[in-house]
Amino acid sequence: MKIAVVGATGLVGTKMIEVLQERNFPVTEFIPVASSKSAGKKIKFAGKEWIVKTLEEAVEMRPDIALFSAGSDISGEWSPKFAAVGCRVVDNSSRWRMEQNVKLIVPEINGDTITKEDMIIANPNCSTIQMVVALNLLHRKYKLKRVVVSTYQSVTGSGIKGINQLREERGERVSGGGDKAYAYPIDMNLIPQIDLFTENGYTKEEMKMVNETRKIFADNTIAISATTVRVPVEGGHSESVNAEFHEEFLLEDIFAILRKTPGAIFMDNSNNPPYPMPIYAYGKDEVFVGRVREDLSCKKAVNMWVVADNLRKGAATNAVQIAELLS
Repeated sequence: MKIAVVGATGLVGTKMIEVLQERNFPVTEFIPVASSKSAGKKIKFAGKEWIVKTLEEAVEMRPDIALFSAGSDISGEWSPKFAAVGCRVVDNSSRWRMEQNVKLIVPEINGDTITKEDMIIANPNCSTIQMVVALNLLHRKYKLKRVVVSTYQSVTGSGIKGINQLREERGERVSGGGDKAYAYPIDMNLIPQIDLFTENGYTKEEMKMVNETRKIFADNTIAISATTVRVPVEGGHSESVNAEFHEEFLLEDIFAILRKTPGAIFMDNSNNPPYPMPIYAYGKDEVFVGRVREDLSCKKAVNMWVVADNLRKGAATNAVQIAELLS
């Protein structure tokens, strides 16, 4: 099987390559794709060196599956060109997520909805993925009424620029630094803005969580309010989630459901550590759920703390899992 990774030299593209190898994806020909500046360089995959191709060259090679992580503009222009030659595209950008005829997929939740006709498949936003994985079976059992979520998102969500800015502000020497990801300092600070603001006062990241959650769960009745915050953490997003349901529940039943939720690991007070943290989730593919407790102000609501590695399950691993459904 010919597999292309578009954006192979970027932070998420590099992680996609890593995950493909870890999961022994059936690759007979690997096609790393990047900008013309990187074309001709070599990337190691499965014990071999492969030459980085341009987008034009990659299309002519007619890959079976292409994993895209090169931004919305590139995806908008090139995903249809790959699809036109019979290549199925899994896109990590926001370009196709809210297109009516494009599936937005988290394999544990709605992977069974993919058909042979789906040539372009969207990978959800990292912060959305971990939240819906945690809420999936609870929603099926009790039906979500309202979700209030505040996120604490790693600088890795801003790519290498975010990492470099944090390290530079901490006095480290970094190569390729100087081009800042944030208008304000991130070290010793929190920035309550991720992506641009929209007309309603919410950021694009916050509206992604609203719209994508409804699309993944196929339920536009769910009320969702999000506040997304960038924090000086390198690797791993955390979320405080308050979920209100239509049906009443017992807390022990919530625990039991979370223990069997696909893709999630429930951490109660008997675990060590007794709650999820980014440093614990780093490098892992599961979504970790802890600090689960009843909302004392609302009878049918529960609070939880949700953590995941945003470069893995929040991006690369989810994309590779989708590709596995196509192979």
